[in-house]
Amino acid sequence: MEDYMKMKEQRKKQKRTGWVGMAVLLLFLSVASPVFAQEPFNSAAESAILMEASTGQILYGKNVDTPLPPASITKIMTLLLGFEALENGSAHLEDQVTVSEKAWRTGMKGSEMFLDVGSKVPLRDILTGISVVSANDGCVALAEHLYGSEEAFVGQMNKRAKELGMTHTEFKNCNGLPAAGHHMSAHDIAILARYLITNYPKVLELESTKELTFNGIYQKNRNPLLENYPGADGLKTGWTEEAGFCLVGTAKKDGMRLISVVLKTRDEKERLAASKELLDFGYQNFELTEIAKKGKEIGEIPVRNGRETTVPVKINESITAAVPKSHKADIKISAVPSDKPISAPVAAGKTVGKAEVRLGKDVLATADISTTKKVEKIGFITKLIRGIADFFRSLFKVSKA
Repeated sequence: MEDYMKMKEQRKKQKRTGWVGMAVLLLFLSVASPVFAQEPFNSAAESAILMEASTGQILYGKNVDTPLPPASITKIMTLLLGFEALENGSAHLEDQVTVSEKAWRTGMKGSEMFLDVGSKVPLRDILTGISVVSANDGCVALAEHLYGSEEAFVGQMNKRAKELGMTHTEFKNCNGLPAAGHHMSAHDIAILARYLITNYPKVLELESTKELTFNGIYQKNRNPLLENYPGADGLKTGWTEEAGFCLVGTAKKDGMRLISVVLKTRDEKERLAASKELLDFGYQNFELTEIAKKGKEIGEIPVRNGRETTVPVKINESITAAVPKSHKADIKISAVPSDKPISAPVAAGKTVGKAEVRLGKDVLATADISTTKKVEKIGFITKLIRGIADFFRSLFKVSKA
């Protein structure tokens, strides 16, 4: 314990000195914000993605499925499991989390909140430490509190990744410290970030907290977007020598929330510039637009063997999409029947296909469509007469040609 106290005081002094240096560095950062009109651009990051949060639309992508070391970006999943535990009642903000020696020693390997061995800390403070100062010691303490061990917690991290469709992700620990085989892709990170902030928006209150004093140590939030981008309120930075400088950013302006991911940039300056570049591109060129309201009729689809040969269809839910500002007039919406032909009888309100919102060849959004009225099945005689009429009609067309 005496050895622990000496190391603790030494680390406190190192942190104080380190953060003074960091503050000076941030004062002199010169960040470029290139403006890209309609042309695509090449992000300085090795992998990057820009996603509109409400729809999940990808507005920009570079090497989005390449697995890379994510460093502390890992902690987005750690936070998700924490919030899910609060939601299902297996944990509470007032819970007292016992700090193990493993959690304490993990803190010495990078960012930490200065947890003391054997101390009991409210879960609320642990989540705050992970969010604001990227606390490695807090991650292990949380993992052990919720699942008994970090190993069991990591198993759940990988399970949730698969459930969320994160196909290029593998976790080996709960904090992102270097480990063979520990990787994520930019697309997977965007999926995870979107899920977290959509289902647990309270996390943004923690992530946008600009400073934390815990155990007598003052630290600033590590996310540079909070001070350098209007509307930014998250989400997570990361760095190791292997991962480079990484950042998951999110901002909300003009009613649209964007999520940016940059992986493996060269330094803090490039990381911030690349993140701002993505967000600027999104806000300057796209607008979240309601394409059609719920219940809007968008045409008719064919019906076989019905008293009517077509049936009108309507959209089951309102359709919203991030639309290029210069191409709003070019948006088209159409009804696409399901794979199987629709045959009478058809009930009113039956789901019969999809509405597709297109810009050229690109599908921006889809929604289910349903019939607005019923269509009764025709009898044998009517079917026979209709068949004869169709036969002669086809002959007439052939002879006319």
